[in-house]
Formats: sequence, structure tokens, C-alpha cells
Amino acid sequence: MTASLRFLGLPDRLADGSTPRAVIFGAGHGTTYSGNDSSGYTLAADAIRTASQDDAALVGNWDFDLGGPLFDGKPVCCTDAGDIATIMHDNAANRARIEARTREILALGAVPILLGGDDSVPIPFLAGFADHGPVWVLQIDAHIDWRDEVLGERYGYSNSMRRASEMPHVAGMVQVGMRSVGSARLAEIEAARRYGSRFVTARELHAHGVEAALRHIPEGARVVVTLDCDGLDPSIMPGVAARTPGGLTYTQAIDLIAGLGKRARIAGFDLVEFYPPADIDGLTAETASRLIVNAIGAIVRQR
Repeated sequence: MTASLRFLGLPDRLADGSTPRAVIFGAGHGTTYSGNDSSGYTLAADAIRTASQDDAALVGNWDFDLGGPLFDGKPVCCTDAGDIATIMHDNAANRARIEARTREILALGAVPILLGGDDSVPIPFLAGFADHGPVWVLQIDAHIDWRDEVLGERYGYSNSMRRASEMPHVAGMVQVGMRSVGSARLAEIEAARRYGSRFVTARELHAHGVEAALRHIPEGARVVVTLDCDGLDPSIMPGVAARTPGGLTYTQAIDLIAGLGKRARIAGFDLVEFYPPADIDGLTAETASRLIVNAIGAIVRQR
């Protein structure tokens, strides 16, 4: 990543030396299954940054998603720290690097925003909150990711919420957007329900609105959002590994983010499972960029 390709042209540090409200960083690889080539995911963070460049000069303009300028009329208070080095199949070291960077950002008093990356990176991202709990998890995903192991691996793409449920600092979980046939079997559904995870299917959200999910989040809770791009409909986010019709709309996704910022407190945010080789005309990158903008806007405005 070059200095000129930071998200929205944001700086890597604030000019006045103050602590940023949020810090963006990228990570391409988490835990890759043996024999799988996940190299396409390393393109995701810079594809999102590239898509954001057209809006870089417009940061001070009125944003109709947010009801005002991105930084609410205040100075820029978000930075882009670039990417951490990850290596495909160097699984344990990748997890250690992601967790360490998350801890560093939290130690500053800032909100970490992770641009992924395969769908295993939420595991070390959430692990980084161990000294900053309790936190709730809001997952937006077509799948529940509760497999205990796949191909002998327990920290891979299908394991993220199962591993999160085992973290003492994770107080609860709301999973939104599930539909069709995913990796879950009856055993995974039962395990998630025993844990107390709240399921809100895509169909339920379409029928009842975002309140169907938000009502499960305790008021004032600190919440980490993990957004898998396949949680949204493939008509607007086609660049994913498993396209599944019937997903969330863009408006539903940003209403969830905004509603969460008002009801609780966004403590962290990751966007994962964007696979640029499968994108169509940059549509997924553009939508991902706008979702990150909305996350920043909600963080800036929250209590």
C-alpha cells in the first residue's frame, strides 16, 4: 500500500498528535485451510481504498446517509495505519499479528476498523478485545460460522463465531442475515442456541426491519461488528466466495450500523470476505467503501 492509497486519503496519524477516534488497518490472511489458495483476499483492502478515492475530496460535504458531513463538522479524527504483513498458510503468526495490532489500537483508546481479508480474521480481531470487555458481537453474514473444525482446522473461515463464543470477554452474540444452505448442520444450530446466540434471518429482517436485530443488543453495550460481505445481497456485493440471493440491502446494512451507534457503542468493526477476483465492475468495492464510511460516521457520532 502506498501513502497515497489510504482510505479517503486519511492521514496515518493526526497532525496535532491527538488520539484518533478510529484507526483503519488491513489484513489479508488469517487461517487458511491446507491446500486452499486464498491469495485473492489480499487484494481486498486496497480495492476498498481505491474505491474510496473519488470521495476523498468530498469528506467535508453533506452525506445523506449520515445527515451531515462525515466528521460531523469537526476536524478529521480517523487514520489509516496501512496493512499488517500476513502470509498465506502462516496461520498462527497471522493470528498473532492481527490480535497484536488490534490490542495496540485499543490501547490508544481508539476504535479499530479492520479491512479484511478472509473470514477467519474476525477470530484474532475479537481476541484482541480480551482486556477491553465485555463486548457483544453483531455478525452480519449469510452463514453462522459455528463449525468446531473443518479439515482439521479450528480457526478457519467457518469457525469464527464458535471461537468467539469461547472467549470470556464476549458477553453475547446477535447473528443477522442467514439464509439458504450454509456450512451449518443441526449440531451447529443446536450449539449456537445453547450458547444463547440470537438468530435474525435475512427474511426476518426484510419483514420486520432492523429493530428485529437491534432489540437483542443491550442498551449501552460495547459491540464489535463483523460484517461478511456475503451478508448483503449479491446484486450489490457480488465479489464474494459464496453468492447467496436474498441478502440485506445497502439501506438495511447502514440502518443497522446507525441504529447500533445510537443504541449501544461500536467498539470495533471488521469487513471481511470480499474477494476482488469475483467482483463485477467494482461494485463490491464501492459498497464496502460506503459501509466503512457509515461505520466511521456512526463512531464519530456515538456517545
